[in-house]
Amino acid sequence: MRIGMLADAYKPHVSGVTSYISLNKRSLEAVGHEVYVFTFGGDDYDDDEPNIVRTRGLPIVDTGLYISVRYSNQAQKLLRTMDLVHVHHPFTSGRLAIRYCRPEGIPIVFTNHTRYDLYVQAYLPVIPEALGDAFLRAYLPPFCRSCDLVIAPSHGLRDVLRRLGVDAPIEVVPNGVDIEPFRFPDKTIPREQLGFKPTDVILTYMGRLGPEKNLVFLLRAFAGLTKTYDQVRLLVIGDGPEKDNLMDRAGYMGIADRVVFTGMIPYRELPAYLSMADAFVTASVTEVHPLSVIEAMAAGLPVVGIASPGISDTVEDGVTGLLAPEEDLAVFTAKLTRMVVENESRALMSRRAREAVEAFSIKHTTEVMLTHYERLVQASSRRKRSFWTRLTRRLAKEDL
Repeated sequence: MRIGMLADAYKPHVSGVTSYISLNKRSLEAVGHEVYVFTFGGDDYDDDEPNIVRTRGLPIVDTGLYISVRYSNQAQKLLRTMDLVHVHHPFTSGRLAIRYCRPEGIPIVFTNHTRYDLYVQAYLPVIPEALGDAFLRAYLPPFCRSCDLVIAPSHGLRDVLRRLGVDAPIEVVPNGVDIEPFRFPDKTIPREQLGFKPTDVILTYMGRLGPEKNLVFLLRAFAGLTKTYDQVRLLVIGDGPEKDNLMDRAGYMGIADRVVFTGMIPYRELPAYLSMADAFVTASVTEVHPLSVIEAMAAGLPVVGIASPGISDTVEDGVTGLLAPEEDLAVFTAKLTRMVVENESRALMSRRAREAVEAFSIKHTTEVMLTHYERLVQASSRRKRSFWTRLTRRLAKEDL
């Protein structure tokens, strides 16, 4: 099967969506399929994998992202040879899929990876919430109806799409994760290397340091925890626009000596960093399918988070972690406290997290996704055969 992955951004841009596309591409190729990624970019990046089709675009300031209103002629020609396309961003890539693939009868699958309603609030606060919501309600339902199948990575995200008026067929298929490197890391990093003691309880966050991740809330809760427990530490892995602000806040709160910011870590080294921690913590409520949470669970880390779509679909409260109501600082801090002091419960949740994460393995999710791909391609083939049969019969009648 020839499969096209359509994305507004791909490597070297770093995001959960980019990581998922890359991993899914490798997984599909491993079982014999031919996968192409159609995206945008300049000429200053050499791809380290085959079948990446880039159309030049206009750079968006210094974000590393590009925009374009069309694919190059070469990309268009190649795109029309796909058996199926899978769209990972609904706006630019989504519209181009409708333009180029719908007339050819090529099935279109769309995965909604992002809580766009919350991202508008985080990145465009000058836009009234009602206006952003109205735009999504006007755009997403007809776009999704133009696709052959909509994929939600979690049940919570499916419910969000329904509330936004999406009435197209939706299947829930988790974004797969390569859990093996996290379950069995090649190496571990000594705690002393980052200034931690063997007796410290290390809570870790891993991911983008952006405003949508609610990290100031996390720091406030952690600061409250440190007033009672001397042995607790916070390890923050990642980079992003909020890094300097968060470091300043940690200093202002008087917890700079308790928080270690590593900056960006090469992906292959993440399992080694997670292996030194005792639990994973996140205050984000914008997650659709939290890859970093799943990777942490594969490493045996129970999770403290906020009950919200995505997180609640991944973490079972009291079983694989602890969940607090949204924006309830007191309860969230209490959950952190339980995770720190209840050693036996933390160890039990660690074992259960390792077991639960099997449902998110890339091998399993790829098998599920392929059943949907094959069904859509077969249906498309039947429609095409039916069309040509009808056309042939009509022409034959006209010749009589």
